[in-house]
Amino acid sequence: MRRLALLLVTLAALAVPAMASAHPLGNFTVNRFAAVELSGRDVFVHYVLDLAEIPTVQEGDRVRAAGFDVVVATRLYLELGGHRAQLVPLERKVSERPGAGGLPTLRFEAVYRVLDPGASTNLVFHDSNFATRIGWKEIVVRAGDGARVLGSDVPTESRSDELRAYPKDLLRSPLDVTSAQARFQLGARPGVPPSFTGAVAPERPGGAFESLIARGDLSVGAVLLSLLIAAFWGAAHALSPGHGKAMVAAYLVGSRGTPRHALLLGITVTVTHTAGVFALGLVTLALSAFIVPEQLYPWLNLGSAVLVVGVGVSVLRARLRHRHAHHHHHHAHEERSLRNLLAVGISGGLLPCPTALVVLLAAISLHRVGYGLVLILAFSAGLAGAMTAVGLAAVSAKRFIGRASFEGRIVRALPAASALLILGLGIAMTTKALPGVL
Repeated sequence: MRRLALLLVTLAALAVPAMASAHPLGNFTVNRFAAVELSGRDVFVHYVLDLAEIPTVQEGDRVRAAGFDVVVATRLYLELGGHRAQLVPLERKVSERPGAGGLPTLRFEAVYRVLDPGASTNLVFHDSNFATRIGWKEIVVRAGDGARVLGSDVPTESRSDELRAYPKDLLRSPLDVTSAQARFQLGARPGVPPSFTGAVAPERPGGAFESLIARGDLSVGAVLLSLLIAAFWGAAHALSPGHGKAMVAAYLVGSRGTPRHALLLGITVTVTHTAGVFALGLVTLALSAFIVPEQLYPWLNLGSAVLVVGVGVSVLRARLRHRHAHHHHHHAHEERSLRNLLAVGISGGLLPCPTALVVLLAAISLHRVGYGLVLILAFSAGLAGAMTAVGLAAVSAKRFIGRASFEGRIVRALPAASALLILGLGIAMTTKALPGVL
């Protein structure tokens, strides 16, 4: 009966679509919401933070600590009638829910009163909390109890229900509003502070791979099954858009690719991806005061793109030389091919999967570092296996084309065409990556 239940759990895990992250906006996000509330003759600020799994690991203790609401207030700039207003904390609440891999997500909520708003009729507001972190950023200005908003460059209603329900059509391009201006008229009577229920952080559905780290049963059979599932999701991740599959195929077609080369490429992807996950984990845990992981991703993207351009240039030069001189030294050719092959493999594994990083952090949090390591290795091996399969398919296709009775000119043009394809892919990747680092 137990084996049957384990089998059903395994099948269910394989049937669930893979999720890139448990938080709807990604594991790296710090999401911010601010409402400037005009109530009667008073002005209040209602402020909310929603931290995904990785920032919770990095910043959770600071957010939970007493006095964090005062720290937040120092980075909220509210100007009334040309003078900066003083924000006095009235109420705060911090709650958490389990996210991916059993790591928590945090929701911080606070209400501030403006000390002596005077007879102001215009305001300027700016939020600079967590300015270097990516995520949803939203501001509203609203009024009640006799106060009125006469004009504003932000809406009165929240698009995200105050970070409780993010619109699905905006997940790929979340709001990025950090400043607001408005004209208003205050009322005559004292206002009522905005109330909040102190709602807990919203539920986060966990992905199939991340959930493996929190599994209670760590018997030999359960661990082996977990490794198979992790490898499956690694392969599925590799077959999703990206990861240089077209480049791998083009390179092996354009060079003298063999099954051994395809296998070496897969091993390189495994080693690079696993090392990348652990390096990024080290940055997350030890260097968060100086740099955050999401700041590294654009540079890793650019590095991967530059590698592809280098491979494309190298292969194209080799093809052009081969056309003009057929007596190249075999040893030099092998050495150049090995360098190019390593560059292709490193490019394919250089960008660590955020899901694997979550599993590593969860493993450290749960004191299951060894188990987390083998899960990440299995995930990387699955990713590499899929890339190797793509490479083997390219090698087989090249051999088939070579044996088939195609026009000789077409067959001879394949290496140069594949080199141009690699170079084009690299240039496209570089063009796409550059805005992220500028």
